[in-house]
Amino acid sequence: MSQQIYFLNGPNANLYGLDKHGTYGSDSFASLSERCQQRAKSHGVILHFRQSNHEGVLVDWIQEARQHAEGLIINAAGLTYSSVPILDALLMFEGPVIETHMSNIWKREPFRHHSMVSKAATGVIAGLGATGYELAIDAVVSLLGARAE
Repeated sequence: MSQQIYFLNGPNANLYGLDKHGTYGSDSFASLSERCQQRAKSHGVILHFRQSNHEGVLVDWIQEARQHAEGLIINAAGLTYSSVPILDALLMFEGPVIETHMSNIWKREPFRHHSMVSKAATGVIAGLGATGYELAIDAVVSLLGARAE
């Protein structure tokens, strides 16, 4: 059976590509999803690519991932900086967790410089736009391979 990875996106990620200032790039959420699905397919893994504007839904999906996924990628978006429930759920996930951000959060407003999610993350990818999303999939696959050896 193929390994499964959950890729969870938080509030407003569904609006990617619509920002006239280009903070999050020009890829729509649908095209970003397709790019990620293709990358996962190239590795032979199943990708569950999801987005919610609701903290509790993200927590539910993280808990679901504990039962069904070997790895998890999360862009908690605005909840990155405030969500203890997301952090607590991630700390219960036993596989690798990659925190991912489209923009470089350390070049933005000071409140974005501290991530609640990072405490649970195996690694962080930020500031590389859609390419960072694909690299996050590569990273999880690599970490899962290292664990299997």
